[in-house]
Amino acid sequence: MATVKLSPDVNRILFVKNLNYKVTGEDLYDLFGKYGAVRQIRRGSEGKAKGTAFVVYEDVMDAKTAFDHLNGFHLQDRYLVVLYHQPKKQDAKMDLARREKELAELKAKHNIPDKE
Repeated sequence: MATVKLSPDVNRILFVKNLNYKVTGEDLYDLFGKYGAVRQIRRGSEGKAKGTAFVVYEDVMDAKTAFDHLNGFHLQDRYLVVLYHQPKKQDAKMDLARREKELAELKAKHNIPDKE
């Protein structure tokens, strides 16, 4: 069997955006399950996370197949945006938020006004 070389971004976890708010977990299992064994689906339910989901596959090749077929797929009046989960980007955003909070605390402590 030939070995397939995958991009470093490819992994078992897909991040899905632009979901209709009425889509159910069952709808997502039915759709994504067509491409392989799904370990878990977590839907965002509040704020910026609403309309998003993480889909975790058992096998990376199943995730790649789903990505290839479902990015741009029309589901319940919306076109899905499917991306590979990139935890490094998420960590960088959390670190930036932490540093911004620390900066705001230092400004308040030393009575430094924000620029207008």
